[in-house]
Amino acid sequence: MLYVKNISYMFSHVFFMAFIYVFLVHRYSRKKTLGICFLSCFAMNLPDYFKLNIFTDNPLFYFCTTIIQIAIAQLTGLFISRTRNAKTLFIGLSASNYVVVGSITASILYIFTGSVNIALAGNLLMHLAILLILYRKIGDIFRRFLERELKTSWWGLCLIPVFFFCCFSCLAFFPYTLYEHPENILVSIFLIITMLVSYIVVLRYLDGEMKNVDSYWKNVMFESYIKGLESQNYLVEQSERNLKILRHDMRHYSMMIDSLLNQKEYDEIRNIIGHIHEVVDENKVPRYCENLIINTVLATMAEHAQSQQIALHSDIMIPRQIPVNEYEFAMVLANLLENAIRSVQNLALEKRFINAKLICTSEHLLIDMENECEKEIPFDSTTGLPKSKRGKGHGLGMQSIQAFCDKLGGTIDCYCENNRFRIILFVKF
Repeated sequence: MLYVKNISYMFSHVFFMAFIYVFLVHRYSRKKTLGICFLSCFAMNLPDYFKLNIFTDNPLFYFCTTIIQIAIAQLTGLFISRTRNAKTLFIGLSASNYVVVGSITASILYIFTGSVNIALAGNLLMHLAILLILYRKIGDIFRRFLERELKTSWWGLCLIPVFFFCCFSCLAFFPYTLYEHPENILVSIFLIITMLVSYIVVLRYLDGEMKNVDSYWKNVMFESYIKGLESQNYLVEQSERNLKILRHDMRHYSMMIDSLLNQKEYDEIRNIIGHIHEVVDENKVPRYCENLIINTVLATMAEHAQSQQIALHSDIMIPRQIPVNEYEFAMVLANLLENAIRSVQNLALEKRFINAKLICTSEHLLIDMENECEKEIPFDSTTGLPKSKRGKGHGLGMQSIQAFCDKLGGTIDCYCENNRFRIILFVKF
């Protein structure tokens, strides 16, 4: 039985490292990450030798070494992960529960068969089966959660694997084992099933909610895009009508210019030519950049700003082809401009302005927006971004901007000084 425990615990440590290696997004290279996992695995296996073989009758030593092993395991996950936050801790704690299942399986098989080989083979197969099933069922969900910033409190979700682990430990390992109380086997099996089903159901539900939020913002963006196309189509039609009239009147303008030339009325000729230029300029369709989708959204927001008598000062350099998802980029611009317009629309006319600098090249992306702001802006203590005062259902725009920035590995800086609000988003490709 002691041999089964030693090998079973070793399998647990090895597969724990396998879980966090597979499910986490790594901060370091593959070689360095594997080296860290190997050293941590060795550091967790070493205390097992003492607590299982030397200090077998010392509950305090067993408890203390187990706490140390848990700390090593969770700190390893946080150390190798690209994001060191509650979501990473949640995955590490969940991995501890998954590997406990293999150890319980080994104990159950040994109790019923008395065979060391069957117990260890069942342990190994159970670890492999859980790793493969979870990788196929929720592996992608885990990675998406690591890349997204959601309102869900992951510190609260971390309590789920903690309580599952405590239940498993009390039922199967400490202070009494399944060998001493085999009547706990049935409860342990049902708890294992409950845990696996709960993880799959809860995470798929959260993933569905995340997709619903994405769909909502895509619909908002497409609605804005369609309205922009309709607006531009109307402007093009109006320009064509005005230019047709101008072409029709050019014969009369030409006769007038010929007559004025004969009379040497050059100033009047200049006035006529100036009038023609004004008509042509008035019927130009606004073009802010080469990218059709971004230009459409900018044109829509510029028209909205003009309707509120807001001066939009823009410095834009966006090529036809950009290295980011143009729909997501357009949604970010629409959200930022909409927030800025809402912030200044009720101010005095001289304060109704928005300064926007937008640059997107193959090397970097810069969004720099500034506007007047007389009201106090509450900032989120975690993200540092403004929080909506309009209640539930609002503030999703800033979340989508944060998610866009996190996806590209960029930074967001925003502050309010001297009644001026400024937000800067920068991404280096």
